[in-house]
Amino acid sequence: MLEMTHVPIEGIEVAAYEIPTDEPESDGTLAWDSTGMVLVELSAGGKTGLGYTYGSPACAALIESKLADVVEGRNVMATRECWLAMVESIRNLGRPGICSMAIAAVDIALWDLKARLLELPLVTLLGGVRSSVPVYGSGGFTSYSETRLREQLAGWVTSGIPRVKMKIGRYPHDDLARIRAAREAIGPETELYVDANGAYSRKQALARAEAFHEYGVSWYEEPVSSDDLAGLRLLRNRVPGGIEISAGEYGYDLTYFRHMLEAEAVDVMQADATRCAGITGFLDVAALCDAYHVPLSSHTAPALHMHPGCCASQVRHLEYFHDHARIEAMLFDGIVGPVNGALQPNLARPGLGLTLKREEAERYRPRAE
Repeated sequence: MLEMTHVPIEGIEVAAYEIPTDEPESDGTLAWDSTGMVLVELSAGGKTGLGYTYGSPACAALIESKLADVVEGRNVMATRECWLAMVESIRNLGRPGICSMAIAAVDIALWDLKARLLELPLVTLLGGVRSSVPVYGSGGFTSYSETRLREQLAGWVTSGIPRVKMKIGRYPHDDLARIRAAREAIGPETELYVDANGAYSRKQALARAEAFHEYGVSWYEEPVSSDDLAGLRLLRNRVPGGIEISAGEYGYDLTYFRHMLEAEAVDVMQADATRCAGITGFLDVAALCDAYHVPLSSHTAPALHMHPGCCASQVRHLEYFHDHARIEAMLFDGIVGPVNGALQPNLARPGLGLTLKREEAERYRPRAE
């Protein structure tokens, strides 16, 4: 294995895709009818690794114009060195947002490539602490009819997923009726999560928590803006027992997560590897959560989070997000679906275990006018 200690990165390919949703989607503060994905393929030692982020084509432009020159020629086995070089290179561009998402796509491809070169599944390379990781079904968009809401949530329960999440906050006066319908659809034993995406004021969020408690809501995500750390802490301290406050999906660097933990703003931290600078960044967040004794839950992109999710002791579960689970099954071979409410990596496949369906993916490449 000595020859594998230094393998220079030989090339990088970048592609941007735009995939329509299967029906209009919205949450408490945003509506959308398509999802962008930027995919990176790195080559070295006769192998190719892939990584991606869910974001704007601007991420692809940044990778091509800035990050490609930073990583080409570097040792793929030195993933942390490559990551640090990318972080340093965007100093004058700003860390949060597109820069961290672009770094994420490259970093994920680096880890995938390294594992493929070593002929190991990524979970083995990272060092697993569990063989599988629980998931929760996530969707229940505010654009859904009550019939569609019931159907989707009940479908996850029927498939063996014992926890589900729905969106709230766009039409506050309808939220309680929708939550009641959801509880009727999933039965009394299933965990019910709600996500307001920061749509409420502090007093609205607190008043609704009292009502939600009647229907067994146990997870209250972003009841107020995730930038309002004092508001999150207020809610955490005052909502009925049994309801946990969660936030963190908009974190792009470790300082963001440290501030949230220092403020004692959440019961459960969320992090998204496609935003917080990749698997390297996600594992850093997991270590920080370990130091603060706060559980961690991954945000969306289940195929990317499955392997690191099995390797971080503080990870409670992954978000099996309808939109991304659908896209990943469309564009990749090797996707693993939930079994008994958990995702388990296929140890027979190296790296992330994914292979791009090139012909299918090409259908979603934006065409120049």
